[in-house]
Amino acid sequence: MASGIDHVVIAVTDPDAAAAELTETVGLAFTAGGRHAGLGTFNRIAFLGDAYLELMGVEDAAEAAGWTIGSAAVQALERGGGFSTYGLVDDGIRNSVARLQVNGSGIGPVVHGSRERPDGERVEWWTASPPQLGPDQPPFLIKHLAAGAEWGADALAARRAFVHPLGAPVRLLGIEIGLPEPFGLAAACARQLDLEFTAVGETGEGGAAVVVGPHAIVLTPTASSRLKITLGVLGPVPERVATTLGVEFVARGAG
Repeated sequence: MASGIDHVVIAVTDPDAAAAELTETVGLAFTAGGRHAGLGTFNRIAFLGDAYLELMGVEDAAEAAGWTIGSAAVQALERGGGFSTYGLVDDGIRNSVARLQVNGSGIGPVVHGSRERPDGERVEWWTASPPQLGPDQPPFLIKHLAAGAEWGADALAARRAFVHPLGAPVRLLGIEIGLPEPFGLAAACARQLDLEFTAVGETGEGGAAVVVGPHAIVLTPTASSRLKITLGVLGPVPERVATTLGVEFVARGAG
């Protein structure tokens, strides 16, 4: 099953401008990205150790609406942009999806995807999504082809050691999703992904939480949807807190 958060998708009208804004306000470097041929979307990526942050733009809404992640981005942009969806890494995705489907989940099928880097190399992956994606919906599953300039062994080692503009390597520690009905989303995650959240506090007043590999996912009760991304900074860098693109970013020392 899932071994961690793979990436978080933020829908933006201009990925280049949004990347520059996050470099300025949070200190993250965006070093990858490209176009999803035939799917109507394009992106900029900031690697956070083994995970990453994806800024997704839409250039053809009709094409983007034809796949679940693109559709979630289109819907997020219709709301003004911001948090769209997120994915959990699952290297045994085909077996996981088959087991989940047998147990009544609506996830699947497993779909191959790719994009072309500016240097011509093709980056490939496989995803499987619940029937709908969005800030108030369960995440999707993803497996990457472990090869090449982004997902080969040398590439992963370089990503873990990469020093972002804020002055140190950065890891994703977790996300906090605020929404009116956190327990409804927790129940959907259990039903679609067999992902079991635990109530926070004696009466569940703090929402619900689960740890997936090195990452914490917290669902908290709020009047409207919001997202907080917590980053671990591997160096003596002052804590940064910034809200931009409709998302709160907290970068703090991680030891």
